[in-house]
Amino acid sequence: MTELIHPLATVPRDELVARAEADPLRPRFHFVSPAGWLNDPNGVCQWDGTYHLFYQYNPEGAFHHRILWGHATSTDLVSWTDQPVALEPSAGPDADGCWSGVLVNDGGTPTLVYSGRLDERELPCVAVGSPDLSTWTKAPENPVIAAPPAGVDITAYRDHCVWREGSRWRQLVGSGIRGRGGTAFLYESADLRSWDYVGPLFIGDASQGSPANTDWTGTMWECVDLFRAGSGSLGSEPADGSPDVLVFSAWDDGRTHHPLYWTGRYSADAFEPAALHRLDYGGRYFYAPQSFLDEAGRRIMFGWLQEGRTDAAMVEAGWSGVMSLPRVTTLADDGTLQFAPVPELEKLRGNHTSLPGRVLAGTLDTGVTGNQLDIELDLQLAPGSVLRLAILGSGDGAEETRIELSRPADGAVGLLRLDRTRSSLDASVDKEDRSGPVPMTDGHVHLRVLVDRSAVEIFANGRPLTARAYPTLGGGHVTLSATGSMRLLSFDAWTMADIGGGARTLFP
Repeated sequence: MTELIHPLATVPRDELVARAEADPLRPRFHFVSPAGWLNDPNGVCQWDGTYHLFYQYNPEGAFHHRILWGHATSTDLVSWTDQPVALEPSAGPDADGCWSGVLVNDGGTPTLVYSGRLDERELPCVAVGSPDLSTWTKAPENPVIAAPPAGVDITAYRDHCVWREGSRWRQLVGSGIRGRGGTAFLYESADLRSWDYVGPLFIGDASQGSPANTDWTGTMWECVDLFRAGSGSLGSEPADGSPDVLVFSAWDDGRTHHPLYWTGRYSADAFEPAALHRLDYGGRYFYAPQSFLDEAGRRIMFGWLQEGRTDAAMVEAGWSGVMSLPRVTTLADDGTLQFAPVPELEKLRGNHTSLPGRVLAGTLDTGVTGNQLDIELDLQLAPGSVLRLAILGSGDGAEETRIELSRPADGAVGLLRLDRTRSSLDASVDKEDRSGPVPMTDGHVHLRVLVDRSAVEIFANGRPLTARAYPTLGGGHVTLSATGSMRLLSFDAWTMADIGGGARTLFP
């Protein structure tokens, strides 16, 4: 039996993959690491036609420890091939872990900017890749920034957003100023090695609201991501008035809260915010998002789907963490972001069930069963009506995960709610409600639900809600019910195929 490496590593390394693959709750068409621990997406990009997904990875077990960079590639954003680990800790500033970062194109040279961890602090480091992004060489100058800004009492300092602006590189490092709030420190460089500190791009106010609020901005901003939502590039004046977007994940004293974003304008070394928005109504279940422009000009976003079960359950299962399905990010008419799964995912669709349009009243058994599903509905809700879509049902009412859409008696903004009260007979898993507003002009809603065993991604008129559910009875019944007046315009459901490509190893 392989020696246990860490006090939490109750599952030996040589059993991890088999243990993980045997877990009936492990998703099959979302990307997951071979086994062990997965968290933030890193370095997401399309390079010479191939999509690359790097991610935070611990192959020792299903817990956060000495983090490496896992690596997978795809030609279609659907099926993924494991590649050799990209970065591993080594003597120096990343001896305790290679934490989150990004990939940039430095005149044809693939270059990673990431947080190296040593002695409980993180500092920016650089690594240069081979033309196919398969091997990486760390820069001798690491760390390329020797310390956080002098004279500032910070809460934390890590994660990067890097872009080219004119003849210079610019970088944001996520941080927080104690007693004030989260921030992103702005730097400038000619060569990605020597960086000049410019100042805080924008400082949040942690005194506004409470940590329990779904829009609280936290004491530190993790995984900052700055981009132009429409036409043009950062630093230029948009011809169509498109906003700039500053995405961050609110963090506080070791606790991950939720992803948020500001719309506003980046100009003259600062970000002027206009409005704050929730990025995903699932809170911490869609965390640390990172986006990129692909060769078709689409902004693609990935996020980390955290677990909702206990540390002991994760370790016993041999795996933890799911990568979200890739999402296309676009600008809505109201100036906010809207999201949809990439259309390439439709190639996984299998058996199809379609229901004709009808007035919906009472409860309807759709005839659909399964725990790997893609469901699309178009609805017309009258004022005061409520739709309930139950998934992962046991058939006898003992277990089901319920998605609710309600339209108020007045107004054009309804509510999307995920009710997990009866999602599992396991009392130890998280069952807290998740919800958020949905614009529904004239009561029309397009609802898309992707179910992958324990992973659930919901899109209602472009507003996402991501969460986890852990049914114990193995059911997959899908039912519809309605209160009030409502018309089902269309209902389509497909089973979804696995993306597994055969045996996997911890170190491909």
